[in-house]
Amino acid sequence: MQDLTEGIARFQEDVFPGKAELFAQLAAHHAPHTLFISCSDARVVPELITATEPGDLFVIRTAGNLVPAFTPEADGIAASIEYAVAALEVKDIVICGHSACGAMTSLAQGHDLSGVPAVAAWLRHADTSVARTSAAGNIHELVRQNVLAQLANLATHPSVARAAAEQKLAMHGWVYDIASGHVEDLTGPKAALVA
Repeated sequence: MQDLTEGIARFQEDVFPGKAELFAQLAAHHAPHTLFISCSDARVVPELITATEPGDLFVIRTAGNLVPAFTPEADGIAASIEYAVAALEVKDIVICGHSACGAMTSLAQGHDLSGVPAVAAWLRHADTSVARTSAAGNIHELVRQNVLAQLANLATHPSVARAAAEQKLAMHGWVYDIASGHVEDLTGPKAALVA
């Protein structure tokens, strides 16, 4: 906790003064351009990876960057997606998986999750990802297939489907490699590497 309180002090003394004008604007105006859905993993920091400023990204973080398919029951993920798309009118959505993902590793290697039943239930949202992976145990391929499967789940959300049909929204699938810093774009032209 000491690290966090010291970090707040450094932010207030060193960072905030240099961005005071930006924060004054943000206090009155919230207009992120991108909904960024990534894993909860502490090694994945969307704003750092994309070199964006506060206010640029609307971020949802879930274990395994999972996005449940739409259902009529309210949940925080669906509500956040709907708000970003329908109210904030983001122009892009990125689902970003990453190397060494604990959620995907546990699925690829068949770990016993009986001691963490909530995690086991949550990871069922990756069943399609596992089924789409040609080689059992291939974590890298599972991470990639999971991003693509979650994009398909995302498209089931009415606000997303509507905005995409009206060509007001584009969806992107990325895989971030922690060790190299490279980002693979699974949905761009020729699935290019983003440097």
